[in-house]
Amino acid sequence: QAMPGGGNLFLETQNATLEVNDYDKPYAIRPGRYIRISVSDTGTGMDKATQERIFEPFFTTKGVGRGTGLGLASAYGIIKNHNGIINVYSEKGHGATFKIYLPASKKQMIKEKARPESLEVGTEMILLVDDEEMVADIGKDMLEKLGYKILVAAGGTEAIKIFNTSRDQVQLVILDMIMPDMSGGETFNRLKAIKPDVKILLSSGYSLNGRASQIMKRGCNGFIQKPFNLKQISRKIREILDA
Repeated sequence: QAMPGGGNLFLETQNATLEVNDYDKPYAIRPGRYIRISVSDTGTGMDKATQERIFEPFFTTKGVGRGTGLGLASAYGIIKNHNGIINVYSEKGHGATFKIYLPASKKQMIKEKARPESLEVGTEMILLVDDEEMVADIGKDMLEKLGYKILVAAGGTEAIKIFNTSRDQVQLVILDMIMPDMSGGETFNRLKAIKPDVKILLSSGYSLNGRASQIMKRGCNGFIQKPFNLKQISRKIREILDA
């Protein structure tokens, strides 16, 4: 609102050292190292009388309904409570610059060592069933990074064909819930008919409710909601295979 016709706003931060008596109004602050934050605009600026009152609560140069006059007063209070100070320099018609000084921390920054992500790997064969090609490709890449051998089916019908010929090698089926040619529920039933003890992990972008919960009640081994990350899927797979 200080730039009704638009303009430029500049932000700058610098290290600064304040000496004794550098700033003693409206209150004195301790000498030492500070961080200076400067905020400048190219707006209408202020005269001296306005600058002397600008940090007073409820003082405002705005029209009725355009502000309470508490913004700068609140900033003043917050900065003072942090043992800092704020001042303003302005000329009418030439914008304004507010400078905030906050005490610099004496603590040394300690860099935390990045903890290696704990991934659980394996070598089993997994049948990944998903009708979305991009999702299937990403899933295949993720599972191969974990060491698994992956077969991919683009839907329930293809999954049944692959599983019929590879039932003894496939240790786990990751099954999408919603597919156009054959639903996740029907695919689940047909996989179980071929091999009753096959382990199946249900995967869906929806939460575990409705049809998904019904499949879980029929003996599905687990559920994971998409999208999932490498750590989540690695743990879920081992949770099922090692049970």
